[in-house]
Amino acid sequence: MRRRTVDMLSGPLLPNILLYALPLIASGLLQLLYNAADLIVVARFTGGTALAAVGSTGPLVNLIVNVFIGVSVGAGVAIARAFGAGNRKDIHESVHTAMGISVVSGIVTMVIGFIIAPYALQWMGSPPEVIDQSTLYLRIYFLGMPAMMVYNFGAAILRSVGDTKRPLYILALAGMVNVALNLVLVIVFHLGVAGVAIATTASQVISAALVVVCLVRADGIYRYHIRKTRIYKDKLLEMLRLGIPAGIQGSIFSISNIVIQSSINSFGAAAVAGSAAAGNIEGFVYVAMNAMYQTCMAFTAQNVGARQPARLKKVLFACLGLVTAIGLTLGMLVYFCGEPLLSLYTSASANTGTVSNADILARGMERLAVIATTYFLCGIMEVLVGAMRGMGSSWTPMIVSIAGVCGIRIVYIFTVFAFLYHTLTSLYISYILSWTVTAAIHAVCLFVKHKKTVRELSVTEGQ
Repeated sequence: MRRRTVDMLSGPLLPNILLYALPLIASGLLQLLYNAADLIVVARFTGGTALAAVGSTGPLVNLIVNVFIGVSVGAGVAIARAFGAGNRKDIHESVHTAMGISVVSGIVTMVIGFIIAPYALQWMGSPPEVIDQSTLYLRIYFLGMPAMMVYNFGAAILRSVGDTKRPLYILALAGMVNVALNLVLVIVFHLGVAGVAIATTASQVISAALVVVCLVRADGIYRYHIRKTRIYKDKLLEMLRLGIPAGIQGSIFSISNIVIQSSINSFGAAAVAGSAAAGNIEGFVYVAMNAMYQTCMAFTAQNVGARQPARLKKVLFACLGLVTAIGLTLGMLVYFCGEPLLSLYTSASANTGTVSNADILARGMERLAVIATTYFLCGIMEVLVGAMRGMGSSWTPMIVSIAGVCGIRIVYIFTVFAFLYHTLTSLYISYILSWTVTAAIHAVCLFVKHKKTVRELSVTEGQ
């Protein structure tokens, strides 16, 4: 176990943060390749309309699954604190509760997503030429939800104890299967969007099976016994307390993104395809910053559990520095390499259907110029949230994030965008505004929470 996990409680902080974060970043990149492979293959071998059909489904998927993904975040924090405290009973009960929740949440999301997919797409104003293909893609995709949830909860357990390498290895294998199946099902069997959905679902099943094997064979106190799977009420409530606010926040973020996606849809299929391609490229920047959010949360939670308040501020500033450097470097790199990257998402012919390659490239670069270059602001905002959640505060960052990010974006769209500057660039500026304001408010809240946490831990230690 020592060789597989990173020591978050002692030793030099920055090297350990990097040892933890780098496999996490690589895992996020590989997971994003699932969707990237879908988009690239379907665009180059089926066409721009199919690209729009697959690419426009992201906000809707996130809306449905984010509540349960948030609970997996809560499970990770609860297990990290128990691990830091060395409490074997709490770790055992939390692990088995988390895996029980994963199965239940997977079945629920599968049923909900399968039923509401066509109605939600109509509500979003998806272009008529893509809605049937989008519905087919979503329904196959949601069949893989139980596997997706098992993997996410299982990976959260491994990461909470400092193991970010095995989730990386699992995703590497599943990602190769996903790409191979994409090529076979789309090129050989001509299944189009159905083929990429089947490939993604199959890769999720492989990921789930492998993460369960890792937990069953673990030689540490977090070992999982399938027959002992049980949802312990107190552990469930703790995970819900920590995770539900994160899930609600993610889902409401998705609502604001659906509003934005609906606004993008009004500019036509070329704008939808270009934005989908650019958004997928930006995702490679975002997962690196999100890894720092998860790193800050895990390190903070373990040190709170071990009652080591002196390390909390050091963890925060190390993560803030890293996320700023990563966000700026990758964001600018993505922008300057934007056209060749976006060209990967265009079809082999010059024009396919009603969407031309030139239009897709132009619309994609318009988005990258605004969002990719300033994405580090989102990273700063998320690290601040990670620190608060690691200290056990989940409702405050949820409320601030909903009011700051979603509120500002929605108000902006229905005022500035609707009546003053009705352009795609103006629409994308709402991201920058919301990140900046929300990060500033989070910083104030974290200052107050940090003082309170240090005082509580110091009193406990003195006793």
